[in-house]
Amino acid sequence: MEVRNLSKRFGDVQAVDDISFEVFGGECFGLLGPNGAGKSTTIKMMIALLNSDEGEVVIAGHPLSREPMRVRESIGYVPQMLSVDGVLTGYENLLIFGKLYGLRQAVREERIWEILKLIGLEEVAQRQVKTYSGGMIRRLEIGQAILHRPKVLFLDEPTVGLDPVARKAVWEHLETLRSHYRMTVLLTTHYMEEAEALCARIAIMNQGSIAALGTVQQLRDAMGNPAASMDDIFAYFAGDAENERGGIRDVTRSRRTARRLG
Repeated sequence: MEVRNLSKRFGDVQAVDDISFEVFGGECFGLLGPNGAGKSTTIKMMIALLNSDEGEVVIAGHPLSREPMRVRESIGYVPQMLSVDGVLTGYENLLIFGKLYGLRQAVREERIWEILKLIGLEEVAQRQVKTYSGGMIRRLEIGQAILHRPKVLFLDEPTVGLDPVARKAVWEHLETLRSHYRMTVLLTTHYMEEAEALCARIAIMNQGSIAALGTVQQLRDAMGNPAASMDDIFAYFAGDAENERGGIRDVTRSRRTARRLG
């Protein structure tokens, strides 16, 4: 996956400013930054929900500008907001997604039960999702997004609102799924321990630009502190809190998601 000189402006605000980075096949890559840094805008451009002003995105060898449908076929996306129907069972939620993906019936059934087993929901597949815990809901949402076996999975704040035990369970299932399907994963998170636990490399955005990119050790070396924690690294490269562009909408969205999953 390649991002080349990507830019996006909204009126007087340069949301994303000429950024470039590469994500290797099978890698888990973290995109971090304070609210308003440009993470969500970048992801929306990468998954074809928002047109860029300049630049190009190439996913699984397909340029987004010329082959948007091939790109969409190659990706899965788990938004921060709830994406399951609580009235339906876990199986029924996956069935709907399987039909939307155009999977043939025989393949669809096999995939659904394979995913349910991998995400640890096989025994509760026939229960309504409104009876699930927050961690179970997140795992089901991830299962929906990978039913068609995408080459790249995008995760926007995958464990927001979850308690530490549920968060760790989601981490473990994500790693199992990534290694099982050899998927490339790009995630955003505000949990620094999550980024360190899951991501091989991390990019930190600030005011629409990439402020730092590398492994955790490379970022420590860049700031000259080999003992720095991820919180230290984030604070060093993300800049002052006064420069955050996020507002009431970002806070409301995060709290609403936390309330639904909690």
